[in-house]
Amino acid sequence: MKTGYESMAGRLMVALDYPDAGQASALVRQLEGIPCYIKVGMQLFYAAGPDFVRSLKDKGYRVFLDVKMHDIPNTVKGGSHSVTALGVDMFNVHAAGGLKMMAAAKEGAEAALAETPGLVMPDIIAVTQLTSTSQQMMNEEIGIAGSVKESVIHYASLAQQAGLHGVVASSLEVEAIAAACGPDFKTVTPGIRPAGSGLGDQARVLTPGQAIASGSHYLVVGRPITEAKDPRTAAEQIIEEMMLA
Repeated sequence: MKTGYESMAGRLMVALDYPDAGQASALVRQLEGIPCYIKVGMQLFYAAGPDFVRSLKDKGYRVFLDVKMHDIPNTVKGGSHSVTALGVDMFNVHAAGGLKMMAAAKEGAEAALAETPGLVMPDIIAVTQLTSTSQQMMNEEIGIAGSVKESVIHYASLAQQAGLHGVVASSLEVEAIAAACGPDFKTVTPGIRPAGSGLGDQARVLTPGQAIASGSHYLVVGRPITEAKDPRTAAEQIIEEMMLA
């Protein structure tokens, strides 16, 4: 194993964007031995539920539960309590929910920790602007003025003020986030596409090497791995590219 492989593999989050536990489990079996992070999104979590998350934890994986909570503060506090008790390593809320809602997410997690000895505080991160959101969409459809970068920095600063651990953002904004919030404020970056792959529904993307070079802490990769003829080889090639950055 090459020097730094395990560390860099731990920064790759493989998105299990599948409709059921059977297909997701088949992919996990193909990745066995690669110490990557696993991301469970809404489609899979709604279909397979907490038991699937527990099965991943039993296999030794770190799990990012990507359910993007966005509701009144008390509801988000309860949701945060539940997923923290489940033992996830990371989950997210929408920064657009505001300062009180984000602070409530942290309060919910802290309450779960107080009730159950041995639990570890998960990283709670806030979604800034989705990587499918273009400048025109943000201005004309969502109704937020200014640039995407300005909106992302504003949301990141709010998340930090609320006591959260980082944000989800495009790698294109990572350097600006680090400048505003410090290099230890975590950045989780979707919209990663290896050179030569299609954009799909992503509007703001970088290659794995570019994302690591920009300072991204974690890279979320879905379809370039899950839709590959050989998902294991695709994942290993992405890790290799990350190591060269």
